[in-house]
Amino acid sequence: MFTIDDLADRLGGYLPQDEIQQVKRAFYYAEQAHDGQRRRSGEPYVTHPLAVANILANMHMDHQSLMAAMLHDVIEDTGVSKQALGEQFGEAVAELVDGVSKLTQITFEDKAVAQAENFQKMVMAMSRDIRVIIVKLADRLHNMRTLGALRPEKKRRIARETLEIYARVANRLGINTIRVELEDLSFQAIHPMRAERIKRAVASARGHRRSAIRQVQDTLQNSLDEEGMTGSVMGRQKHLLSIYRKMRDQKKSFAEIMDVFGFRIITDDVDSCYRILGMVHNLYKPVPGRFKDYIAIPKANGYQSLHTTLFGSGGMPIEVQIRTREMEAMANNGIAAHWLYKAGQTDHPIAEGSHARARSWIKGLLEMQRHAGDSLEFIEHVKNDLFPDDIYVFTPKGDIMELPQGATVIDFAYSVHTDIGNSCIACRIDRHLAPLSTRLESGQTLEIITAPGARPSLAWLNVVVTAKARSAIRHALKHQQHTEAVQLGRRLLNKALAEFETSLEELPGGPMATLLAELELKSQDALLESIGLGARVAHVAARRLVDLHHGEQLPTAETPHRQGPIVISGAEGMVIKFARCCHPLPGDPVIGHLSVGKGIVVHRTECRNLAELKSDPDKLFALEWSDQADEDFPVPLRLEIESRRGLVAELAGLVTDADANIERIGIEERDARLSIVNLTVSVRNRVHLARIIKRLRNLSHVGKITRLGN
Repeated sequence: MFTIDDLADRLGGYLPQDEIQQVKRAFYYAEQAHDGQRRRSGEPYVTHPLAVANILANMHMDHQSLMAAMLHDVIEDTGVSKQALGEQFGEAVAELVDGVSKLTQITFEDKAVAQAENFQKMVMAMSRDIRVIIVKLADRLHNMRTLGALRPEKKRRIARETLEIYARVANRLGINTIRVELEDLSFQAIHPMRAERIKRAVASARGHRRSAIRQVQDTLQNSLDEEGMTGSVMGRQKHLLSIYRKMRDQKKSFAEIMDVFGFRIITDDVDSCYRILGMVHNLYKPVPGRFKDYIAIPKANGYQSLHTTLFGSGGMPIEVQIRTREMEAMANNGIAAHWLYKAGQTDHPIAEGSHARARSWIKGLLEMQRHAGDSLEFIEHVKNDLFPDDIYVFTPKGDIMELPQGATVIDFAYSVHTDIGNSCIACRIDRHLAPLSTRLESGQTLEIITAPGARPSLAWLNVVVTAKARSAIRHALKHQQHTEAVQLGRRLLNKALAEFETSLEELPGGPMATLLAELELKSQDALLESIGLGARVAHVAARRLVDLHHGEQLPTAETPHRQGPIVISGAEGMVIKFARCCHPLPGDPVIGHLSVGKGIVVHRTECRNLAELKSDPDKLFALEWSDQADEDFPVPLRLEIESRRGLVAELAGLVTDADANIERIGIEERDARLSIVNLTVSVRNRVHLARIIKRLRNLSHVGKITRLGN
C-alpha cells in the first residue's frame, strides 16, 4: 500500500525538505482527524487524501496544494473548523480546503440543486485561488477510480456529473491526462458493457496491427535521423470514450475508426516543428483540408501542436501531431504546468499564458454567476461554456477571438464586451454588412455596429450558442422587464389613486412604508413591479394607501370617480402584450386584462375570451390607442380564391405594393376549383388593413375575405 514515506521520496525530486515536512505534518493531522472513519471499500479513510496528494505530486503541484489535498475532507467530515486549519497550516491552505469542501450545513431538497450550489461555491473559491479546482479534479479522479464499492445508480449519477462538469473543466484548463481518465472511467460506469466490448476490441486490433504501426513509426524515425532533425516518434492511443463517440456520431464501424494510425512527434523547438511537418508531407501525401496549426493559433485552453493527416501506404490514413517538449507538458498538465515551472523557479511563457487564460475564463464564470437567476441556471450556462472552442475570428484591430462551433455575430459581440452585445444592431463581416444571426467561420474579420438605445431581443436566445451571450441576454431581458413592469405599475397605481383624487407624488412617505411592511416588500419598486406584472391589483393597493393616509377607512358610500383609459402605442415593451386570439390593431376598440407574470394583455372588445375574464373586473382596464402608434402588427386573413397558376406570386406582389409584409402564407385546397389561402400580414393599423383588403377584393378570382380572430 502507498505510504506517506513513498510520497515524501517522490516529492524530494522537486520540493525542498522543509516543504515536504509541512506536507507530512498535514498528513498526520488528517490521519488523526479521520481516525476511525473508513471508506465504502473498508480501507482507512486517510488512504483517499493520500492518493489525491499523490495525483497532484505527478503534476508537480506546490506544497500548499498537497497539504490541502491531505486535509480536503477534514472540514466536511470531521469536527475541525476552517479557523482551526488556518491557525495550524496558514490561511492559504485553509482557503483551499474550504473551497474544495461541499456545503454540508445546508439541506437541499434536490440533488441537482445541491450539486449546482456546491459548484457555485467552488467557482467563488477558484476566483481567489485557481489551485482549488486542481485539488478538486484530483479528488474527483481518485473517487472515480474507486467507484466500485457504490450502488449502480449512485455510480451513474456521479459519473454523469463528472462527464458533464469535471471532465470538461479539465479540458478547459488543458489538463489532458486527468480529462482522458475521467472520461474513460465515467464511460465505464455509465455503459459498462459497451466499454468492456470496446476495450477488448482495441486490445485485439492493436495486436493485429502491431507490425504495421511499427513499420510507419520506424519510417518516420529514420526520416528524422536522415534529415538530421531531433525528435522522437511515439504511437498515439485513442481512449475508449473518443472511439465510442466517433462510432456513434459519425455512424462508423469500429474497424473504420481503428483503421486510422495515430502518431506524435516530440521535438526541441518551434522551428523544428515546421521543418518536421515539411518532412512528413514530403514522405506521405497530405489529406487536403486536414491540416491545423494550433501553434500559431492555440486552442482556448492553451493547447499547441501541428496536426496533419496523411495518406499512408495502401491509402491507409495516418494522423500526426508535432509539438515541442514544453507543448507536450502543457497538453498533459495544462494550467498545472504553471506550478511545474514555478517549482524550478523559472517562469515559462507557455505556462504563464495558460494561467492568464484560466484566470480570464474564471472571470467570465463570475460574470455569468452574477447574471444567472439561480444556481441551476448558472450550472446550465457553465455546461454550455465548457464545449471545446473551434472557430477563430478577428477583430478590426487584428486580435484573435476564440468562439465555439456554430457561434453567431451576437456571440462575438458579447465575447468582446457585454455592453457591445446589448447595444449591437448590425455587423460587417469582411467589410460586408451581415445580419446578427449569421453563423461565423474561421478567418473572418468582424466589426460590430452599435446604437445607444438598442436592446437585446428575446429571439436572440434561439440563435446564440455561448454561455456568456445567453446569460447576458437573459439578464438584460430581466432588467428590461423589471424596468417596464415598474413603469406600468406606476401608471396603473396612479390611475387607481386618481379615482381618490390623489397620486403617488402627492401621498406622504408614511402610508407607503406601512403598506410595504404589511406586504413584506423591500421597496416601492417591488410593489410597482408586482402591480405591473399582474401579481397585485392596483385598485386594492390604492385603496389601502388612501386608508392609511386618512388613518381610517373611507366611507363605503363614497364611490371614486373613474378616470380616462390608459393610452398604449404598441411599443411599450415586454409588459404589454397583444392577444393572439383576436390580434388587436390600432383603431380597434380594445380592453386590457392584467395577467399574472405577463403584465397587460390587450384584447379587442368583441373577443370571446373576455367573457370568462370579466368575472374579475379589477383586472380589466379601458385602453385607448395613441396617435403615435406606428409599430407593425400581425393580422391573419382567410381568403377563398379560384385555383390558378401564379396565385402566391400575385398575392405577394399586391400586398407588397400596399406597403405591407407577408409573415406567413399557407394554401389548402377545398376542391379542384377553389383554394383556401391563410395569409398573415403585418400592418400599421386598421385603416392600413382595410386598404389591403380592398385591393384584394378587386381581384376577380378572390371571393370571401375574413379577418380571423375569435
